Amino acid sequence: MKMFKYLFTAVIILGLSACHKKGMEYDASGVFEVTEIIVSSQGSGEILEFDILEGDILNAGQHVGLIDTTQLYLRKVQLQSNIESVRNKKTTPSTQIAAIRQQIQTQQTERKRYENLIALNAGNQKQLDDINAQIELLEKQLAAQIETVNNSNNSLNDEGLSLEAQIDQLDDQIEKSMIYSPVRGTVLAKYAERGELATQGKALFKIADLEIMYLRAYITASQLTMIKIGQNVQVYSDMGESGMREYPGRITWISDKAEFTPKTIQTRDERANLVYAVKIEVRNDGYIKKGMYGEVKF
Repeated sequence: MKMFKYLFTAVIILGLSACHKKGMEYDASGVFEVTEIIVSSQGSGEILEFDILEGDILNAGQHVGLIDTTQLYLRKVQLQSNIESVRNKKTTPSTQIAAIRQQIQTQQTERKRYENLIALNAGNQKQLDDINAQIELLEKQLAAQIETVNNSNNSLNDEGLSLEAQIDQLDDQIEKSMIYSPVRGTVLAKYAERGELATQGKALFKIADLEIMYLRAYITASQLTMIKIGQNVQVYSDMGESGMREYPGRITWISDKAEFTPKTIQTRDERANLVYAVKIEVRNDGYIKKGMYGEVKF
C-alpha cells in the first residue's frame, strides 16, 4: 500500500512537470522561413546542359548549365572579320601627299634661286611672285589632303570602336548563357530541363541557404520596448511529439508598421488587434524545416 502511494505520487509529479513544460509560455510565435532565390535565364536558346536535381547542394558561383551560344559565336566571328577589314582600310599619307610635298620642295628651291638672281639684278620679280603663289597653292592642297586622310582614319577608328563594343556585348551575352548558382544553398525546385528552349527571364531553378533560417514572429506594441535589432534571444522549434528544440537566435529585422494579427499566429496578448513582425536569424542544424512553427523568448 505504501509502495503504491509513492508510485502514485511520482506519477503525479511527472505529469505536472510534463504539463508545465508543454505549457511553457513564450513571448511570440511564428513560422520558420528562408531567403529564396529564383534563378532565371539571362539568355535565349536551347538548354544544352542542366544536370542539377532538387535537393542538390550548390556552391556560390558553381556552373550548373549552359544555353546554346552557337549563333552568338558566329556573329562574334563575323564582327572580328569586319574589324580586320576596317584596319586594312586605314591609310598613311598617300603617294599624292608625297608628290605635293616634292613639288613644294622643288618650288622652294626655285624661289631661292630667283631670290638670288633678283639680288644680283638678274631676275624677274614677277617670276618670283608666281613661284610664291604656286607654293602657297601647293601648301593648301597638302593641308586639305592631310585633313581628308585624317578624317577618313578617324571615321574608321570610330567604326572599329563600334564593332569592338558589339563584340563586348556578344561576350557578355555568351557569359550570361552560362548558368551559375548565385549563392551556396540547396536546390528547392527545378523549373526547366535539358533540351527545353530558354527565353530571357524564364525561371530555371529555386535555391535557398537552409543553413540560415529565419523565424518570422509577431509581437504586440507593448513588447517593442523589450527588443532591439542585434539582440540575442532563445528560439524553440516545434518538433511535434518530440517536444521543442532550443536554438540561439538573433533579431535581424523589426517591422516599422503594425498589421493585423495573422490568423495562423497566436500572440501572448490575444486581445491585441495589431502586431509587429520581427525576423530572427537561427543557424539550422538540419532539424528545422521551412514552414515549421517556432516560438521565441526574449
